[in-house]
Amino acid sequence: MLSKVMYLSDLQFNIDTWKRELRFHFNEMDTFQEKLEEAVSRIEDPIALKKLEMFQNRIMIEKDAISKLMHRCKNKAISIRNVDFNESIDGRLQTEQYTLKDDMRTYIKLHYDLKEEMMDYFLEVL
Repeated sequence: MLSKVMYLSDLQFNIDTWKRELRFHFNEMDTFQEKLEEAVSRIEDPIALKKLEMFQNRIMIEKDAISKLMHRCKNKAISIRNVDFNESIDGRLQTEQYTLKDDMRTYIKLHYDLKEEMMDYFLEVL
């Protein structure tokens, strides 16, 4: 029982950390969107403008992905609060944790790839 409580506490810590990171990334995407809106009046090259539009679309997609991950984190936190202490640790809870963990890992990699691309773009066109 004690090991399950500790496991659930660790799980809740991970979820809380992911939620903070997702909120930060959501706000960061707002900042990048503002920078793109600033840049649009200074860019005359049609190819650079197409790239700008592509980044705006990717920001919308990213913010949607963040919202979905936040929702999954919230649902996972509810599952933890309503856990059946007689259920095995290596059952459903652990399986769900690894799926969310893998999705977060993939999202974070894609987020930083996008961020680097946008920063390179700003250096190139501004």
